[in-house]
Amino acid sequence: MSTTTELPPPDLTADAARHKLIAIASGKGGVGKTWLSITLAHALTRQGKKVLLFDGDLGLANIDVQLGMMAKRDLNDVFEGNLSLAHVIEHHAEGGFDVIAGRSGHGSLAAMPLQRLNDVMQQLRALLPKYDAILIDLGAGIDKTVRFMAAAADLAIVVSTDEPTSLTDAYAFIKLSHAAGHGDNLHVVVNMTGSAKEADTTYGTLSKACQTFLKFTPPMLGYIRQDKRVRDAIRAQSLYLTRFPGTETAEDVEAVAGRVAATLLV
Repeated sequence: MSTTTELPPPDLTADAARHKLIAIASGKGGVGKTWLSITLAHALTRQGKKVLLFDGDLGLANIDVQLGMMAKRDLNDVFEGNLSLAHVIEHHAEGGFDVIAGRSGHGSLAAMPLQRLNDVMQQLRALLPKYDAILIDLGAGIDKTVRFMAAAADLAIVVSTDEPTSLTDAYAFIKLSHAAGHGDNLHVVVNMTGSAKEADTTYGTLSKACQTFLKFTPPMLGYIRQDKRVRDAIRAQSLYLTRFPGTETAEDVEAVAGRVAATLLV
């Protein structure tokens, strides 16, 4: 098989199907996807779940930077065949969840053949029984590696804001996933919104486009209200839920985590 051929996602075994793989995607950068991946992992951990956060942004990985971690091992060690995926897991003590760090600026990872990526996804699947949830922070965009990993997940969360470019790119991601037969696992989270009403309007715009052109609309999983303190937490390389507990934004993330736990992690 040619390495440029798009592979089908690996099938989950009956045992692993009880444990869930969740991908967080976006059509474009700058919508808070990585922050949401980290904060959702923390929220699920606070709700009693055992969580692994996997940095699946193969070209611009930065989960370890946002967390203030100095990873001794990362995904590059796996792709080079030096270590298995299980041997690059590191624990983030403050958050209480495990992390597999990526390698930022490593062009060879972004150009990884799908066959090699499939091998890594098989290793990730083998870790499922050890966790209640494995979260994959995908790269922004709609390239083959992003779509491949999203298709392999039980749930793919598409993050969008109310910006027209964000909505357009989120729609493009949904369209390609739906065309490939992977639309059923898609859900939408509206980020950086001013209010619940604004979130409904944003989702309504996306939903209308999906229904008009695809005859299909992914459900809305929730919304996250905008808070300028998110940037403060990122700059401080600290967890938002620890630094600013009890805020509306914190409540929104906890609510999304609760829906994920109630509907998927069973």
